[in-house]
Amino acid sequence: MPSLEQAPVIRPYRPADRDAVADVCVRTAHLGGDSRSIHPDQRLMPSIFAEPYCHFAPELAFVLDDGTGRAVGYILGTADTERFVKDFRRIWIPRLAGRYPEPAGPPGTPSEEMIGLLHRPERMLVPELVAYPAHLHIDLLPPWQGRGYGRRLMHTFLDALHGQGAGAVHLGMVTANTAARAFYDRVGFHEIPVVDAGPLTYLGRATRRV
Repeated sequence: MPSLEQAPVIRPYRPADRDAVADVCVRTAHLGGDSRSIHPDQRLMPSIFAEPYCHFAPELAFVLDDGTGRAVGYILGTADTERFVKDFRRIWIPRLAGRYPEPAGPPGTPSEEMIGLLHRPERMLVPELVAYPAHLHIDLLPPWQGRGYGRRLMHTFLDALHGQGAGAVHLGMVTANTAARAFYDRVGFHEIPVVDAGPLTYLGRATRRV
């Protein structure tokens, strides 16, 4: 008798996925783990690291659907970091400034530090990354990690980027997240030396798959 269960599938992002994507972001935002105890406002991290990409480049947003319609992972990004930063400054920050006003002084909490990042999108314009104009974010809920879905999401995204004419892509990851680094190494990323990278390691690769 055929099973009524639907197989997981990678598909384009839909507006109805907004809350599920935000939930994945929150549950993976602290070194790949749950950030809710660190950032009580559960809209904060998605407002910085997920939702603006879905807004400005929905054609580059893909989700892992668990077979029931729910997104349990995603990959999203931009083909043009410079343009994304300009749009973030001009359009995105004014939408959020009422909820997350720019801090008046040095951050006193992890959330204030993130709000500071929200108000400094130009931090994404790193001179050493000019040859890698696209950038991305990828996250999967823990039960869906280590099962090949991350690689499939990455290949889907790389093909879409390549189709838009972006020749290379980068990402910035917290250096302490060694599990993420192992994944990126397996899917063909290499380290890009960046002066004053702080707690981040920058990785890049060509979008063409070989």
